[in-house]
Amino acid sequence: MASADGHVEIELKFQVPAHRRPALEKALATTTAQHIDLRARYFDTPDGRLAAAQLALRLRREGDRWVQTLKGRGDGLMHRLEDEVPRAAADGDPPPLDLSLHAGTHAARALAETLAGAAPPEVRYGTEIRRIRRVLRHAGAQVEVALDMGDIVAGASGGGGGERGGAEARIALCEVEFELVSGPEQGLLDLAASWARRFGLLVDPATKSERAQWLAQALAQRPVTRAHATSLPADTPLGEARAAMVAAALAHALPNAAAITSGAFGPEHVHQLRVALRRLRTVLRAFGPPDAARDEALAALFAALGGTRDADVLALTLAPAWQAAQAAGLLPPSADRVEVADEPGPAALRQPSTTHLWLALIALTVPAPGGAPWARPALKRLRRWHRVAAVDAGQWQALDDAARHRLRKRLKRLRYLLEFSLPLLPKQPAAREAKALRRLQEALGQWNDQVVAQAWLATLDPADPARRFAEGWLARDAGLVEQVCRDAAREWRRLKGEALTPRRRQRR
Repeated sequence: MASADGHVEIELKFQVPAHRRPALEKALATTTAQHIDLRARYFDTPDGRLAAAQLALRLRREGDRWVQTLKGRGDGLMHRLEDEVPRAAADGDPPPLDLSLHAGTHAARALAETLAGAAPPEVRYGTEIRRIRRVLRHAGAQVEVALDMGDIVAGASGGGGGERGGAEARIALCEVEFELVSGPEQGLLDLAASWARRFGLLVDPATKSERAQWLAQALAQRPVTRAHATSLPADTPLGEARAAMVAAALAHALPNAAAITSGAFGPEHVHQLRVALRRLRTVLRAFGPPDAARDEALAALFAALGGTRDADVLALTLAPAWQAAQAAGLLPPSADRVEVADEPGPAALRQPSTTHLWLALIALTVPAPGGAPWARPALKRLRRWHRVAAVDAGQWQALDDAARHRLRKRLKRLRYLLEFSLPLLPKQPAAREAKALRRLQEALGQWNDQVVAQAWLATLDPADPARRFAEGWLARDAGLVEQVCRDAAREWRRLKGEALTPRRRQRR
């Protein structure tokens, strides 16, 4: 894994539930385990350029030695660029930062571009960690298992003797990392899955430097993660393309899922996780591999998050009606009556079965070798999905609610596959197709929000004046929503799928 361009770190990170920590610590702290005190100083520019570029620059004392580390952008799952250089220190003082030590690596080139014209990096954050470390063998792989317990520090000295001002802030950390030393990645995944089942571990890709940034910014919640575009050339083998698309969907899903399991999350975390799951299910539906149990587990998780999402939709959709009702002297339903259900989403994400599902999906990001190019099956699927959806969209007014829901799901699958397939399509027609699909999807989303609100209102007392007022309020908007849906469907169908013709084959 080492090369002239540095080292690719392959690891999985998990949060440890507080009640399982003693058992995990006992399992690791055998006679072969190492106990190491780690004191790290993280550097960044005053304007946070390294964090924005997903780079981490660190000086860390590991027992009685110092190591300077530069970490670069990875795939958001298991892989990250890493370059470590041992440092000498006099009288126990930390050595000065020396960026030239990373010269020639991919991460160093990104670092140089990021620091161009910037002020010199300074200490911004720190960590104070007690590590229990063991190296295990499993299925032909050698894996380092490290349990880190301690604190992340921001402000004041930044946890590392810097000169930053302000009050010090701390948060406790308890995470376990599984890092591949040698052998197949599947061995790492299988070992991590076994320990996750034993100790209720929760997948969480957040790095210590990211946690320190959130602490320094005094964020009440983690930032929401949104989808990033992928660009796969037409001649990419199908197995490689599928692995890249699954990785992109998981890099979108896992940070939002971790925010929800932490307990500090907002409606947009739930929404973006559901979008990520739809993107993931689209890829698997289009390209396989077939796995009924996996697909059922994904559907169940999506449905569990739906209850949380419906509660948010109700709050937003009915808020104007309740405000108008109050202005008219009517009392809206109390908070306990607006409750949709006990939110099942966070509980479902904390289940061991969900961790097992995430790891099974991460295994799909290891590409199968060889295979035919992905362009042909992608275009074939796009055309088929477009044909079916276009027939239903042309009959919008005649469709019942169940058929309209099916159409919404088909259009979402079509849109997400279209977004993955943009490198295969003529640029301008594809942009028009994507724009029209987004508009139609947004219109059907408004219709669905109304359906959800109407269904909930129907659970209230029919004699409740506030219910009757809210139903009238929604009915006032229903005609407009119907017109928006018809217009959006007509605009999309008018394009006749002209974008779904392949671009000329290009060299990779």
